[in-house]
Order: sequence, then C-alpha cells, then structure tokens
Amino acid sequence: MSFIHMLNFDLNPYLPQIKPPKSTSHKGDNGRVLIIGGSRLFHAATFWSASMAAHIVDMVHFSSPVMENNDLMRIRAKSKYWDGIVVPYESVEHYIAEDDTILIGPGMERGNETSQIVNHFLRNYPDKKWIIDGGALQELDPTLLTHCMIITPNFKELEILNTKCEIQTTKLPCTILAKGHTDTISCSQPCNMHHEPCTITGGSPGLTKGGTGDILSGLVAALAAKNDSFASCVIASYCLKKASEKISLTHGPYFTPTMLINEIPATLTQLLQTQVVQSPN
Repeated sequence: MSFIHMLNFDLNPYLPQIKPPKSTSHKGDNGRVLIIGGSRLFHAATFWSASMAAHIVDMVHFSSPVMENNDLMRIRAKSKYWDGIVVPYESVEHYIAEDDTILIGPGMERGNETSQIVNHFLRNYPDKKWIIDGGALQELDPTLLTHCMIITPNFKELEILNTKCEIQTTKLPCTILAKGHTDTISCSQPCNMHHEPCTITGGSPGLTKGGTGDILSGLVAALAAKNDSFASCVIASYCLKKASEKISLTHGPYFTPTMLINEIPATLTQLLQTQVVQSPN
C-alpha cells in the first residue's frame, strides 16, 4: 500500500514562519488557545481539537455553552479533559480577550442557539484571531468575517457558505482552508504576502473518519497562536496528511483519531528540524 504526497508549490517559504519554542521562553510565550464547542449530542469533537492543540501550545482553555448553569456537565467535562483547563462558560469572554486564538464550532449543533452565540462573539471581537469550524461555520454571518479570522470548511460547509455570500467565497477577507482529498488554502487580502492559493494532496483513506477535521482545526488554532495564519494552515494541512500516511505504512487506513493526534507532533518536529538543517543561518 503506497500513498503519494504532492505539493503544487514550494513548502520551504512557509516553514520559517512557524517558530518552535525558544529555550528561554516562559509559560504562555508559546501560545494560549481557547476552544468553544460541544453539545449534548456531540461531545468528542472538542476534546480531539483540544488534545491536538495541547501538544503545541502552552495552555488550552476549553468551554462549552452546554456547561452554562450546568454543574453536572461541567464536572463531566473536567473528568474527560486533562490536557488543559475547563473554564466556566459564564467566564468565557474573559478568555476570549486573553487568549491568542479562539477555535469555535467543533461539536456544536446547527440551529438558532449556535447562530446567536457565534455571531455575537464575531461581532464583538472582530480583531481576535478566530478559527471557525463545524457547527459555528454553518451558522455564521459571513459579513462578520475579518482578515484576522480563519475558516476551515469541508465541501458541504463551503456550499452552505456560498449560498449565504453576496460575493464569491474566494473574495472573503479571511484565510480559508477548504478541506477535502485536496486541501486548498487561500486568502484574498491584497496586503497578504501569499498571492496564490496553495493546494495539498495526499493522505490516507483513513482521513474520512470522524474527528480528523476537528484535529485539523485544533492544529491550525495552535500553530496560528504565534504564527502567520496562512502558513499555519499550510503546515497544519501538510502535517495531518503526512502523519496519516506514516500511520498507514503499518496500519493501513485502520487508525483512530487518537493515533493521528499522537503522530502529528513527530511529523511537525521532523519537518521543522529539516528546515533548521537547510537554513544557512
């Protein structure tokens, strides 16, 4: 069984924009991520995102609307998530202001409640670096998107977004990571250094499993906490696909989201070490 990983562009320009932790850094210097998501029906998605992010940044905060005024749900969340801090939903806006990136949407159900939550936050915090995925992506008002934000739609979510937009989605001001057999990263901002969309192919058939999109959004949120948004999307997409290929050498497509989460850090480390070796400095 073989997998071919191809890029239609040079990866090297993006690698220097991903900075590994310095030996002199202190807690918080390497990123703080807040993840808002989950529902009574979908509970695992946020934990996959949070677990992935926790491998990369110094601190992951997690909160969910279903925990609001619900001590039982809060206790259950704390019992399941040990790689970060579960914070009360009543205090979530404090962490929105404090953290570097906010991932919203994994595990959130479509509906009016999600729409109100997502659009309230985007309207009131337009200058924060939001990563919008899952249920939040399906309910957002596209007129609230800014150049600070990243969206990570699959092809169905992209279709939904297209029906809401008065302009082409490729003209939206945010960074777009469109997921699929081929991932496409684009940004229409004229001030953006990246002029052309980048496409990344490859990966294992096992990436069709539920949870892989949540892992990708968690990785994007973590890398973007202290790095360029476009480069973070490129490197996250590459690492996810490459890690799945490495697992498939021994397991084929028969792996779990947890196995993928545990493989990605080694893939990222190897990629960044290659850049260090190649650097003339």
